[in-house]
Amino acid sequence: MKRRITSLAFAALILASASGCTVNPATGKQDFTPLMGVDREAAVGAEEHPKLLAAFGGSYDERASLNAYVDEIGRRLLAVTETPAAKFTFTIVNSDVVNAFALPGGYVYITRGLMALANNEAELAGVLAHEIGHITARHTAQRYNRSVFAQLGAAVIGAAVGNRAISQVANLGAAAYVQGYSRDQEFEADQLGIRYLVRAGYASGAMADFLSTLGADSALAAKIAGDEDRPAETSLFASHPRTVDRVARAAETARLTRSGTMRLAGDEFLLALDQTLFGDDPEQGLRRGREFLHPQLGFRFKVPPGFALHNSSKAVIARHANGAVVIFSGDKLGRNLSMGRYLSDVWLDGVGLGDIDSITINGMTAATGSARARTRQGPRDLRAVALRFSGDTIYRFLILTPPEVTEQMSEGLRRMTYSFRPLTSREIENARPQRIRVHRVEPGETVASLAAEMPFETHREERLRVLNGLTPDEVLRPGRLIKLIASF
Repeated sequence: MKRRITSLAFAALILASASGCTVNPATGKQDFTPLMGVDREAAVGAEEHPKLLAAFGGSYDERASLNAYVDEIGRRLLAVTETPAAKFTFTIVNSDVVNAFALPGGYVYITRGLMALANNEAELAGVLAHEIGHITARHTAQRYNRSVFAQLGAAVIGAAVGNRAISQVANLGAAAYVQGYSRDQEFEADQLGIRYLVRAGYASGAMADFLSTLGADSALAAKIAGDEDRPAETSLFASHPRTVDRVARAAETARLTRSGTMRLAGDEFLLALDQTLFGDDPEQGLRRGREFLHPQLGFRFKVPPGFALHNSSKAVIARHANGAVVIFSGDKLGRNLSMGRYLSDVWLDGVGLGDIDSITINGMTAATGSARARTRQGPRDLRAVALRFSGDTIYRFLILTPPEVTEQMSEGLRRMTYSFRPLTSREIENARPQRIRVHRVEPGETVASLAAEMPFETHREERLRVLNGLTPDEVLRPGRLIKLIASF
């Protein structure tokens, strides 16, 4: 019976394979996507579209003209693909994370964080062309197909041997496998992207130029965070493991030559980008160096030196190069419960918190407790703090430190929890978001003089150079448009 189940399952896969193989007009290769026809691609994309937007802060709708500009570039590229009549949707995502994504069914996303680093239209077009390449090559469909078949195969094996655990383990492996694209898929998307760039009249070298800027930004972010050996897990290089050399090889392999003037459109792009939101959206709170303040919810706190803040709609995370992590989040508590009971019975029930003490933080009732936790990174000392902000609103700090540094970090982390306080009305009024300000360089202005005006505590000159794709020794020439960051 087990042998028969397995045989039937594989027979079904073979039949599906035979019905799903077609020649892809973009790659010239045969597709193996039996579970993902064109109609199914559209349905999957439409279903996942709102989920992806919810996970990344929604679409950036503040600048209708900027959205129209990106859509126009996308349409220009789509018109020169092998499927110009296909339905595509181009969306700017309201996130400062530097990344771009694609879903089956023609859904292409680019974050405003990535757009802020581009310096001309051709560089932006290169990103969009690469994502379009993933779709026309049907990498997005193949990724979905592998996920379904991995789960189906796991179910077949589990049924054959009567072991549910095997099915669960196999599914976990499939989920990890389909998180990113393979190297071959990235290379193929680069080739297609460069093909579309040149056909649309853009400079093919823009893709490699922009990757250099993205690499410099990733390195600077790691340097600021004090962890230069590890790029950000949410960066473009985590989901698209590409290099400038590989893009150059893709251009050579594609054998594309320039004909006539190739479009860069630097000034047009920068003027379109002017006044775009930079960094955090005020609705999700604002990072100001080591401080985090939320003008809408009305509070602020400050992390110790050496911690880098990361903000999302769900939590604020501060990381230290030594492995210490602080997770700040909120909760609602409708019943009348002490903060000590909330710690042990609601938030961290089952953790085994000890040494639970009631405390007061700037007039607010609070409690703290500790435990030893086992994590994937090894043992950690856990410290939890919860406080009642107002009514049923609870805010809380979860602090994890390697045991060998707990004692030396304890005072700084204690100061962090006691720095939590309500914002004054003047602080709320002055909590303005940061925006890109496009500036024309005047005679006598330098990188140093302009960087001095940037609202950052550290690395001002490096930030300005990375933001504008400047080399370490490049001098600004009068009349050039550059991007600055200002609060307004």
